[in-house]
Amino acid sequence: MPTTPDQPTPGASVPQAPAPTNWRLLGRLAAITVVLTAIDQLTKWWAERELAGREPIQLVGDLLQLRLLYNSGAAFSIATGLTWLLTLLVVVVIAAVIRASAKLGSTPWTIALGLLLGGAFGNLIDRLFRDPGFPEGHVVDFIDYGGLFVGNVADIAITAAAVLIAILTWRGVSIDGARRAASPDGATPAPSDDA
Repeated sequence: MPTTPDQPTPGASVPQAPAPTNWRLLGRLAAITVVLTAIDQLTKWWAERELAGREPIQLVGDLLQLRLLYNSGAAFSIATGLTWLLTLLVVVVIAAVIRASAKLGSTPWTIALGLLLGGAFGNLIDRLFRDPGFPEGHVVDFIDYGGLFVGNVADIAITAAAVLIAILTWRGVSIDGARRAASPDGATPAPSDDA
C-alpha cells in the first residue's frame, strides 16, 4: 500500500523529538558550578594570605601538606610553556559542557558536569586574572600530595568529575538519563529507563 509523505515507511525508524530541557537539573548544575567556583577561589585567597613565605604545614606527615605554589602548566606541571593554549582548551571544554547540559536528564550526570564546570571555571579565573597576566596567569596550588604533585580544590573537583563520568559511562548511563544495556547477542545497546 503506498504511503503518504507524512507516513513513515513500515520498518523505518521514526525520528524522535529532542527531550525538553530539564530546568530543575540545569538549576542544580548552575548551583554546583557557582558554589564550587566560589569555594575554590576562597581557598586560593586563604592560601595566598596564610601560606606565602611559610614552611609547608604538615597535615598527615609528609603525605599531605599545605604548600603555596604557582603553576603555569596543567596537572603535574605539564605544558608549562603553553599557558595560553591551556586557557583556550579550558574555554573549549566549558563551552562543550554547557552545550551538552541541554540534554541533562540524570542527577549523577548533573553532579559530574557541575564538578567539571566548577573546577574548570576555578582554574580559568586564575589563568585570566592572575600574574603574569591575561591569558597566561598562573594557577594557585597549595595541597601537596606527598611531593608527587600540588593541586587545589578545582583539581579535586575535576578529578572527581572524571571518575564519576567514567563510572556512569561504564554503567551505560547516558547524559539524558537513559541506561543503555548490552543485548545478549552483542548488538548495539538499546535505551532503557535510568535507575
